[in-house]
Amino acid sequence: MAMLPNVRDANVGGRRVLLRSELNATFKPGTNDIADDSRIRASLPTLELLRERGAKTVVCTHIGRPSGKWDSGLTVEPVRERMAELLRCEVTYAGQAGSEQCADVVGSLEPGEIAILENLRFDAGEEGNAPEFARILSDLADVCVNDAFGASHRAHASIVGVPKLVSEHYAGLLLAAEDDALTEALKPVSGVSVAVVGGAKVADKLALIRSLAGQFDWVLTGGGMVKAFVDAKARRVADLSEEAQLAKTLWDDAELRRKIVLPAHGKITSEFSPDAEYHGIPIEFARPANRLILDIDGAAILEYTHLLKNASKIVWNGPMGVFEWPRFSEGTRAVAETIASRGDSAITLAGGGSTAEALQLFGLKDRLTHVSTGGGATLEYLEGKTLPGIAVLTGEC
Repeated sequence: MAMLPNVRDANVGGRRVLLRSELNATFKPGTNDIADDSRIRASLPTLELLRERGAKTVVCTHIGRPSGKWDSGLTVEPVRERMAELLRCEVTYAGQAGSEQCADVVGSLEPGEIAILENLRFDAGEEGNAPEFARILSDLADVCVNDAFGASHRAHASIVGVPKLVSEHYAGLLLAAEDDALTEALKPVSGVSVAVVGGAKVADKLALIRSLAGQFDWVLTGGGMVKAFVDAKARRVADLSEEAQLAKTLWDDAELRRKIVLPAHGKITSEFSPDAEYHGIPIEFARPANRLILDIDGAAILEYTHLLKNASKIVWNGPMGVFEWPRFSEGTRAVAETIASRGDSAITLAGGGSTAEALQLFGLKDRLTHVSTGGGATLEYLEGKTLPGIAVLTGEC
């Protein structure tokens, strides 16, 4: 892959810079109060660089899924307020791209000042990568910068349409750091390499498990999707659920099966509840359809932590159970603490929203080599796919 052009090398002084950031913050249920501002904080280094160099910065982002319509619960206003607070400077609301207000605000920006556009997804042209909407956005820019790694797997107007129209286009500091870290995570290393893949559904992680099994010595599995593997091993094909049939395609591959590790024990229950009574028993006892695996347990934790303690490279995507419930957080906590304990002895990378939330909950987020800000983007990168938002900056699409 060609080298990404970096915003550090851009001439931005006194020029309009359209900055595509990933500011899709998490809000407290039923309110416009921000519950998690980590994505806003991750965007600050690029914003501060542009401000220090005298750019006239126009920030754009999406929030939620408004399906091309105005939604008062998904406006950028709370994000604008938190950004201004963190930057300790004014961030001007510029309204929707293409509006008279937008033209006035952007036209009056002085070097070092920042404005933010309304939620891009209020216009259906964003997700549809409509040429007209891309043109409206590109007309606001002398230079464009993509710092939205978490949205770079989407071929949307602000991600791929604008860089094709603005000749000076660059990766922001966050996007460049993500690209570097994920590239490094997929390079061969001396010693043992271990991938940890959790989550609820095999369907979401099928390609990831297949890809990682081709590059890592071991793929440790966890979460609700383990049930599909248990069923795939024990039942006739005609009796398998769609999830179990997908698991069977992996399990029937002898080379993959050699690398995929299923947990030996789990916390098994028939009730999805934070207070559910469970049995810490061999995972094979989860075969009945009404039984759930809400965490790994006992021998599985011992085996997983042993393999992780001896690894030179670890990539982790997806929790081992319902870590949000203390009763079922032991497995995820043990994996997180073991990975964090590797320090400088191993390359340690985590990706995915739930994985980052678990590390934050356990106070371990700063102890890994890299924690990716992407969800789907990280998955696709680890699967070996080329992200449209990166390809367009390197001239590969």
